[in-house]
Amino acid sequence: MLKNTNKINGWLVIDKPLDIGSTTVVSKLKWALTPQKIGHAGTLDPLATGVLPIALGHATKLIPFVMDGQKTYDFQVTWGAETTTDDRAGSVVQSSLSRPTVSDIESVLSRFTGVIDQEPPAYSALKINGKRAYDLARSGQAVILKKRPVRIDSLTLLKHDGDTSDFRVVCGKGTYVRSLGRDIGRLLGCLGHISILRRLTCGPFSINQALPLSCFDTKNPTVSFLPIETALDHFVKLTLPESETLRLCQGQRLSRGSVQPYLAQSVPENEILCLMCQDRLIGLVRFKNGTFHPYRIFQTKI
Repeated sequence: MLKNTNKINGWLVIDKPLDIGSTTVVSKLKWALTPQKIGHAGTLDPLATGVLPIALGHATKLIPFVMDGQKTYDFQVTWGAETTTDDRAGSVVQSSLSRPTVSDIESVLSRFTGVIDQEPPAYSALKINGKRAYDLARSGQAVILKKRPVRIDSLTLLKHDGDTSDFRVVCGKGTYVRSLGRDIGRLLGCLGHISILRRLTCGPFSINQALPLSCFDTKNPTVSFLPIETALDHFVKLTLPESETLRLCQGQRLSRGSVQPYLAQSVPENEILCLMCQDRLIGLVRFKNGTFHPYRIFQTKI
């Protein structure tokens, strides 16, 4: 027998609490809201708190765009020890009596901005020969992950009190803050690990929009959902009349000439645009080889 589900299309932003995983948050919302489809954009470790975007219904098709977006974290590094997990959950593997000064820390921050090569933590969800790195690490196997380029847009020291330092980082997709704290400690020669981690933004979503998970302690709570297009605020909008929109919804392509009158700006090759009709988001289209192709269609009825 099929379970009754609610047709919900949109986004929620949850302020993920400490000591639970992202999938636990999704499970609770699934129980409280019984949506047809649900997923999260950007995993947070159990020891991390803050912005966890939740996609419902058609919004789940936009999860990759949110995960590709810029993120902001506040984090604290405790100096003097490196751990197996690069955070306070792990066992200490190396220790140091050295502690950095403010000038020591500020002198190396530029080394961690721009595009840098970063080695992910051994305890991560990345796969090695089809197996999760954290599963291999937990079984006692040595895990060596290749360095990969990540983008750090800014890294700022907020506070320093000797044994700990607080930072804010704005970064791109795939950046591990645990690796960042570990590598700063190594460069300073004092070692370090993450003791506090809080995500403030994830793509277009911010902590100011976040709801506490306790809002979903009961079934069918009264909450406001953010519209699907919230995830696409930075995309160019293409508003077409009904006739042209229907053609795209039916899988047809539109020439540049037929679309040009409705574009307020030039569009580069492979650009993805929001398809709008009658002030509603219909889907996404891609401009490729001189034509506009349907890319993700959410509504086939205008």
